[in-house]
Amino acid sequence: MSLTAGSRPDGTRPPAALEEPTAAVAAVAERRVPRRANRAGRVPLGIRWRRDRTLVLMTLPVIVLLLLFNYVPLLGNVVAFQEYDPYISSNGVTAIFHSPWVGVEQFSRMVDDPLFWGAAKNTIVLFVLQLVLFFPIPIALALLINSVVRPRVRAVAQAIMYLPHFFSWVLVVTVFQQIFGGAGIIAQTLEDHGWSGFDLMTDADLFKYLVTAQAVWKDAGWGIIVFLAALAAVSTDLYEAAAMDGAGRWRRMWHVTLPALRPVIALLLVLRVGDALSVGFEQFLLQRDAVGVGASEVLDTYVWNMGIQNGDFSYAAAVGLVKGVIGVCLVLAANKFAHLLGEQGVYQK
Repeated sequence: MSLTAGSRPDGTRPPAALEEPTAAVAAVAERRVPRRANRAGRVPLGIRWRRDRTLVLMTLPVIVLLLLFNYVPLLGNVVAFQEYDPYISSNGVTAIFHSPWVGVEQFSRMVDDPLFWGAAKNTIVLFVLQLVLFFPIPIALALLINSVVRPRVRAVAQAIMYLPHFFSWVLVVTVFQQIFGGAGIIAQTLEDHGWSGFDLMTDADLFKYLVTAQAVWKDAGWGIIVFLAALAAVSTDLYEAAAMDGAGRWRRMWHVTLPALRPVIALLLVLRVGDALSVGFEQFLLQRDAVGVGASEVLDTYVWNMGIQNGDFSYAAAVGLVKGVIGVCLVLAANKFAHLLGEQGVYQK
């Protein structure tokens, strides 16, 4: 005997009073399912706006500031293809529309300028040196602080290492001058004991190591916070399981801690490579007279010298534009390399 829809096993149909709630529940469930979803399965814009409008309104001031100070000024790169004269009109903005076009003349001049290549060489050398000497130090310090058992000692050590991040470069250079300068503590102590003193702050050959040490002292604490946050997300069960398997402290660090830090290391490395041509400005400008232009000239100080001091705005804009384009290419290449290693990088595949 076949059963019809809604019939009981004995072949009889339930009363209508029992069928109505079932129909009502089906109608409510049907109303809850959004019918306006498109074929691709995406939620329509109107529904997403009602769902996320609070978050969008919260980020709106940041988006406005980002547009005003980061994207709108990009329109000024047009002067790299002009012979820009800010005094040709009543203000600098309208002067852009009255300045003559010169095409790629500024870029050809940049290629033939030996001072530009000297600044580019110093920038690349300092970047490689800081990548090798500076980048691993926050990781090592974060592992060291994370191994401290007492929370109070850990908090005090982290605060001491993080404090120099708030110092200005003027103060950092002054502190190093008082320690490593010709009249500094070390030189005066050596002279008091019959040894010849030294002045590390004016040694052009050691300048690249000096600025690397200054960057480590000032900004290593900032990187410690990032890596400690990543370490806090590591489950203690992994360490306990490794200890039960007989792994010592070093093996736990190698097989548990470092794999947990690898995504963060890859992300920061991609960002650092993208910022390869921006090794610093104020730090080098403050010590420019002490060691000379040949040792302290980088691309940022070169752009400032040509654009602000010499008034050659078009040439400075051309150098800055090339520097930005190369930085974007480095970010894309480093992020692709991170994908090959199985990491997410700045953005997903």
